[in-house]
Amino acid sequence: MTIKQRSQTTKAMVRDGYDRVSMAYRADDVENDNAVFTKYREWIVELSLLLPPGSPVLDLGCGNGIPASALLVDAGFDLTGVYISPVQIARARQLVPEGNFIRGDMTAVDFPTGSFTAVVTLYAVIHVPLSEQSELFAKIYTWIKPGGYLLVTVGAEAWTGVEENWLGVEGVSMYWSHANAATYNQWLTDYGYTILWSRYIPEGDGGHVLMLAQRLP
Repeated sequence: MTIKQRSQTTKAMVRDGYDRVSMAYRADDVENDNAVFTKYREWIVELSLLLPPGSPVLDLGCGNGIPASALLVDAGFDLTGVYISPVQIARARQLVPEGNFIRGDMTAVDFPTGSFTAVVTLYAVIHVPLSEQSELFAKIYTWIKPGGYLLVTVGAEAWTGVEENWLGVEGVSMYWSHANAATYNQWLTDYGYTILWSRYIPEGDGGHVLMLAQRLP
């Protein structure tokens, strides 16, 4: 199997997997005291304080729109969302009707230079084949306006693998692939981002890293 064929296979796994676990992964709403909602709200509020009112923001890997896209819309931003799963995008369009949602592979979509004041991508890049992630960050850099921001969840430790019967849904396989935090720091720095902060987010026996980076004016 070629690298391209392997990439297509893993992306199909992610697309079909989220189609099948959509409701099991996230319901149509999240209670305000829910741990997921609380951490997302804190992150979005922190980012929002840096952005002018009404800024165009891209939620790259938006899922069903809950909670990140909804929080960004509620904060008054002009929201565009991208996701690979048709089921998740259909739900996002219903749950966050104020947003503009595009069904597509985040590595294949494109936007004009300087389209967004911020790009948010939470727990999404880690589903992209590692061989395509570096180039994706280079593309994202061009989409961000000078002075704009990238809020992204990346891997803490290098790992690539598949989980079977994900979220207890029989027959569903899910794929992840990520480098370690030092590699992401290097990639972003090499492409011209300034990393403002990096935080370890524990989850169960492991965790991820949340990074805020800026494209300087």
